[in-house]
Amino acid sequence: MERWVYPVTSLRPEDVEQKRVCTTRTPLRGEYAWDAGVAVGRFLTELKAGRLIGRRCRACGRVMIPPRMFCEQCFRPTDEWVPLADTGTVITFSVCTISWDMRRLEVPEVPAVIAIDGASPGMGIMHKLGEVGRTLEEILDRVRIGMRVQAVWKPAGEREGAITDIRYFRPLED
Repeated sequence: MERWVYPVTSLRPEDVEQKRVCTTRTPLRGEYAWDAGVAVGRFLTELKAGRLIGRRCRACGRVMIPPRMFCEQCFRPTDEWVPLADTGTVITFSVCTISWDMRRLEVPEVPAVIAIDGASPGMGIMHKLGEVGRTLEEILDRVRIGMRVQAVWKPAGEREGAITDIRYFRPLED
């Protein structure tokens, strides 16, 4: 296979120092807006109301959470909104004793992927587990894959339309 060689002229520090190139310094302002879109926008609105919803694809029958307007299995638009329970099953979890900024946590955090009741297999959301213990040993004794959980919501007046409107998921008694 023939390799193409492209002629280049590199910029050297002395080119800048001797003003052979034009330079300017401007303070950056990184302003942007984020549009949640139809599916996530409605999902966030429902979270503010204390409800979970998904989206159904009639062609394959899947109920997706977080909702999507397009089915990635059937390659077609989804068809309808589906109210979902705020209960589910822990699919997987981790126990974190160090925060994202490398501080030791006094009480470990337990992020988990939760299969929401009423959604299709393989669909879930990631959120924290709570009320599972204050020490590593307590948490490891209590948390397990397959554990049933329920959302603990912020009071209605404190919700803002974010996934954090759910404070955490707590274990349901067997």
